[in-house]
Amino acid sequence: MVSEEDLQAVLDELHRLRNRVPQLTGALAAGVDGLVVAHDTPGVDPEGLSALTAAALGVAVRITDATGNGGFRELLVRGERGYVATYAAGRTAVLTLLAEGRVNVGRLHLEGRRSGARIGELLDAAEAAARTARQTARTTPPARTRTTRAPRTTAAEARTATDS
Repeated sequence: MVSEEDLQAVLDELHRLRNRVPQLTGALAAGVDGLVVAHDTPGVDPEGLSALTAAALGVAVRITDATGNGGFRELLVRGERGYVATYAAGRTAVLTLLAEGRVNVGRLHLEGRRSGARIGELLDAAEAAARTARQTARTTPPARTRTTRAPRTTAAEARTATDS
């Protein structure tokens, strides 16, 4: 589970990225499972884009594996009116950027890679902290509450109580 503070840090990074590359029309951080982490995508459905990113990522990972080119780093799609670029962001996330057709692709890659690395560091650290907290919760025995027990009755006391 990612804290609100970490989510805000990711969103801040997306806003800074859009300021550094004015031709960006959207930025989305998503888990490799297709769930939205944070987005700045005016006019684009972030859940749909995140799901499509996960599907494209699956194909890109298979291509890099099949060709022996190592792990996934980035994917660039050029359409008639612009670009969609996806960058690895740590172990569990990706950064997807939407850009106008007139964007400087070299600048897009430079800034996208840097932001992907920053977002990856944030999310990987948050995931590690959450994993540690879960492990601690599992290995720490639950606190025992002290209960007051009723004193045991001896056989003589029990006979006395029943004999009366």
